[in-house]
Amino acid sequence: MVEKRTQPLARDAMAYVLAGGRGSRLKELTDRRAKPAVYFGGKARIIDFALSNALNSGIRRIGVATQYKAHSLIRHLQRGWNFFRPERNESFDILPASQRVSETQWYEGTADAVYQNIDIIEDHGVEYMVILAGDHIYKMDYELMLQQHVDSGADVTIGCLEVPRMEATGFGVMHVDDKDRIIAFVEKPADPPGIPGNPGMALASMGIYVFHTKFLMDVLRRDAADPKSSRDFGKDIIPYIVENGKAVAHRFNQSCVRSDFEREAYWRDVGTIDAYWQANIDLTHVTPELDIYDSTWPIWTFAEIKPPAKFVHDDENRRGSATSSLVSGDCIISGAALNRSLLFTGVRVNSYSRLENAVILPDVKIGRRTLLSNVVIDSRVVIPEGLVVGEDPELDAKRFRRSENGVCLITQTMIDKLGM
Repeated sequence: MVEKRTQPLARDAMAYVLAGGRGSRLKELTDRRAKPAVYFGGKARIIDFALSNALNSGIRRIGVATQYKAHSLIRHLQRGWNFFRPERNESFDILPASQRVSETQWYEGTADAVYQNIDIIEDHGVEYMVILAGDHIYKMDYELMLQQHVDSGADVTIGCLEVPRMEATGFGVMHVDDKDRIIAFVEKPADPPGIPGNPGMALASMGIYVFHTKFLMDVLRRDAADPKSSRDFGKDIIPYIVENGKAVAHRFNQSCVRSDFEREAYWRDVGTIDAYWQANIDLTHVTPELDIYDSTWPIWTFAEIKPPAKFVHDDENRRGSATSSLVSGDCIISGAALNRSLLFTGVRVNSYSRLENAVILPDVKIGRRTLLSNVVIDSRVVIPEGLVVGEDPELDAKRFRRSENGVCLITQTMIDKLGM
């Protein structure tokens, strides 16, 4: 007789977020911060999506492993995620690479970032581990993935995206049978295996894994003793389990959280300047593919206490206005015009300026008579009066970081070199 569940599985699970990645394809945006700490969507950081999914799924024990340039990330976690209470059986552990195993050893890979904290994990006494990447934008109910894991009797359950087969060449791809049991795991294959019954599509790994805790600890200890291992989930742990145990794919569309306005399952890796800019600008659409206004699945973050946004001046050619734009608190639009733009907290835009398709990070100051289009401006940049970006591609490429699709990333160092 199968024992009836009396409470959600998430209550006996720990979410472990791997947040040590540099994100070098974001160029200067990650010079001072790790990729999970990069701002997104007007108020949040990228890591807030994985953390919010865990919290909204009912998981009350969370660990975050940090490594690369972690100060900004750790400060954000301390400010925005400090509401967990041990007396309610909750915990939130920030786990920097602190050489706990060896005085010379940092986290050598994603699996090692868990292995080095086995004692902390075991102290929590949870039955399930949900391993998460901290650098993707999506909404997902991990409880449904946990239920599949238990019902299938899997050793590991892997979150997977259905993507067109030849677009899966940059992912780890699951070769599955007709019951979604993984029979092979192929890293970045030139010819990805198709899905049974749907050969034009492939199952790509999301970097989300569910384990029974004891099984994971045993596998990590075995891997740590292997001198040939690279200590990585995708390269070592998962292939070992596929070959020697039972690995099952969990399809994202089965647990993706969607509001009434979201038609498709939304997942983005905003790991390039173009992808980052596009995902932010997409939020300005009348009906965006990602609904961040869904109060039933909120994106938790550090909520700064700031005054409302303000738009001033109503003269001809000097009118504070915004169309198809998101403008955060403490922004002042003084006689300037915004179109299809996203402004984070504390931005100032001065008179006679025009912004179009602009992503402006916190506390940027934009001088008068500037024309900025197709830009990402890093935090705390001071844009000089009269600067024009987006009209002369060759000039833009000489002065700023210009992407393949013509998006200019602007930092204060780049502005200083202009001598304006």
